[in-house]
Amino acid sequence: MTYSADRENFKTVPDMTLRIRNLLLKNPVWTASGTFGYGEEYSRYLDLGRLGALVVKGLSMDPRPGNPPPRIVETTAGMLNAVGLQNIGVHAFVAEKLPWLRQYDVPVIANVYGETIDDYCRVSEILGHAGGVHALEVNISCPNVQQGGVAFGTDPDMAAEVVRRVRRVTELPLIVKLTPNVTDIAAIARSVEASGADAVSLINTLTGMAVDVETRRPLLKNVTGGLSGPAIKPVALRMVWQVAKAVKIPVIGIGGIMNAKDALEFLIVGAAAVQVGTANFVDPVACIRILEGIEDYLKRHDLDSLGDLVGSLRTGEPVSLNGVGGG
Repeated sequence: MTYSADRENFKTVPDMTLRIRNLLLKNPVWTASGTFGYGEEYSRYLDLGRLGALVVKGLSMDPRPGNPPPRIVETTAGMLNAVGLQNIGVHAFVAEKLPWLRQYDVPVIANVYGETIDDYCRVSEILGHAGGVHALEVNISCPNVQQGGVAFGTDPDMAAEVVRRVRRVTELPLIVKLTPNVTDIAAIARSVEASGADAVSLINTLTGMAVDVETRRPLLKNVTGGLSGPAIKPVALRMVWQVAKAVKIPVIGIGGIMNAKDALEFLIVGAAAVQVGTANFVDPVACIRILEGIEDYLKRHDLDSLGDLVGSLRTGEPVSLNGVGGG
């Protein structure tokens, strides 16, 4: 174990670091894009410097107003959102948000998206030269307007082309965020890995809907939206496990992580880190509670480092439900 000093004595602390390309991260607990704003919104509740990384709200070339309300609906064990990628645009982010973020000792990961591959490239190039952005998360769940609205991330060749083109315009580490709305997510992951991705994050939301039975109308103005929260965790966990076996690059687990036990499940099946999303709406300090829960687990199980836990799933043995705290 590594050693660190507190004010009164020395104590052993597990090594929680991980590396993505040339970026060293202090711990595996990150915020999920779209659930933490641009960081300022949560800064009154927690020390942003304790986060492994801060993934900001998705950025497009131009500002977007998003979809009309109602665009968020609670569901059983989760929520549906059809916010519509509302954001201030990349130029406003660089001018107004990034200077404030630079005061914190936390890697800033910018989530980027576009309706064309050129959009992705232009936004990525601007962020790559901005200073203060440490990595890009390329959201390929977006519709390609030049291909009739088919999401980039549903086709291995299209997904690969986005990554290939973005890789040419920036030296920043590239994390590719995968959609679960596909038949074979491992095939998409292998495709983006071969095209230059440094890591993959998954899953994005599952497409769902909800209906008001009295009016017989959809509860979302957009009719359908993205399902997140505890309801999707088993699906996300299965997909992370499949992808972690299929690629050599780090896998970032997302989907229904509400406490440390949830996060530990993702790490055990092969995730190198996790992103916390819907839980932030319920508990603004969820990330810190999860981080502390992971550290406590490593200590209780005498694990020297995070790497000793990642991918340690034991198959073919009896399952024990004891010994894991909820965090």
